[in-house]
Amino acid sequence: MSEPPAVRETARVLLIDAAGRTLLYRGRLLQVEDPPYAWFTPGGGVDPGESPRQAAARELKEELGHAVTPEALGEVVATSEGGWSLGGRRFFSRDVYFALRVDGLEVDTSGMDAEERAVTDRFQWWTAAELPSADEPVVPRGLGPLLERLVAGDRPVEPVILPWHLPDGQEP
Repeated sequence: MSEPPAVRETARVLLIDAAGRTLLYRGRLLQVEDPPYAWFTPGGGVDPGESPRQAAARELKEELGHAVTPEALGEVVATSEGGWSLGGRRFFSRDVYFALRVDGLEVDTSGMDAEERAVTDRFQWWTAAELPSADEPVVPRGLGPLLERLVAGDRPVEPVILPWHLPDGQEP
């Protein structure tokens, strides 16, 4: 009998600027060899004793140097979940996404740890229309229509469920 997957809760943020673009970073897809890169929203794991909002605010400070209060993030706008494996270990991730309007954000990665720096390639602002033409996968899948909705001021009452980003063959 195989060991059950480790559950990993994450909190991520869709940062939206005045031009209606969202900030994504290009990072290595550690669990997939081809393609080796994908575009991700800022955020990361929820630490023990932390709420998803607290984790998202902490991650924005660490990854981008952008300080916000957890309350500024509002309610969860989307979720995504699915399995993956790395080095023979199985995981099941539950990702929640917040949306935050920003103005004049300049990325400061000095708060990133060595592991984050090693897998992060660069940052780029994207419009919803540009996302489908990305050379690498965009995580989460289905981000374009959600971004269009948020830019239009239509915040979902209930979180939108986005598809998991790994192909079925990558699930544990």
